[in-house]
Amino acid sequence: MKKLLYILPVLALVFLSCKEAVETTSEISESLRPDTKTKEPVTKLSQAFKDYWYSGEAEITSYQLEQARYGEIRNGKAVLVFVTEDFLPDTQVKADNYKESNIPILKLNTTKAFNTGIYPYSIMQSTFFPVANNQHALKISASVQEWCGHVYTQLNNRDDFEIISHSYFQGEADQNFNLEKTWTENELWTKLRIDPNMLPVGEIDVIPSLEFIRLKHVELKAYKARATLEKDSYILTFSELNRILKITFNPNFPFEINGWEETTNSGFGKNAKTLTTKAIKLKTLKTDYWNKKSNNDIILRDSLNLR
Repeated sequence: MKKLLYILPVLALVFLSCKEAVETTSEISESLRPDTKTKEPVTKLSQAFKDYWYSGEAEITSYQLEQARYGEIRNGKAVLVFVTEDFLPDTQVKADNYKESNIPILKLNTTKAFNTGIYPYSIMQSTFFPVANNQHALKISASVQEWCGHVYTQLNNRDDFEIISHSYFQGEADQNFNLEKTWTENELWTKLRIDPNMLPVGEIDVIPSLEFIRLKHVELKAYKARATLEKDSYILTFSELNRILKITFNPNFPFEINGWEETTNSGFGKNAKTLTTKAIKLKTLKTDYWNKKSNNDIILRDSLNLR
């Protein structure tokens, strides 16, 4: 992989936690393609961006969740955790130490927790997106756990999208295959936080979120979608999947995500019906959460309405 063009700070910090504040700047390129051969930066990072995202803290936002599952709405909680990190381009994991070849990223960890009757669901997705905003997500992963079993899917951005997936379902089991690079729904959430005006619009090919792929048991591939950007919302309409995703956000920096709605078929067979999953913002906390791990820090969950 060719070296990205960054202007990195003179001070090299060592990663001793989940987060490291490595500052980077970039220049605007005339090309707005999502994956350029030269990997030239396409977004100029403002001073406000650097002050907010390289402050040594993560942004944690909790949401009241109404999750459609098996033809019914389930109450739960969702959390979005955004944090900047340095990323190793070859092994594609967080770097423990600073190197010039590291790629500064904005990482998004998304979690959901809700119950379906007697048993719980736990869902987590991770997206690693370069702050230079010059290519697709470098890595995406997702896991779903519930009492019937658990599944895991990972996408690595190399020459192609390399996919590995493990599932306890017949017909899914263990998979290993490649896909041509295209937009991914997962990356669009993070791209929005860097610059919503850079989001793709019109008729586009999009790989739906790995969560949706796993929960709906549809083929992991790109689907046609219509993308619409309004002042405070971004909408993806997948006609083939009978699905509409609407993300609402603050149109002013730092472009916080206020909530989302996902309308699609829920349930199977005679229990199938069209329902809308909703998430409404509760609280936001800026903190170095990786250092808040003692019993005394549990009170911070109250500040997020998570207890």
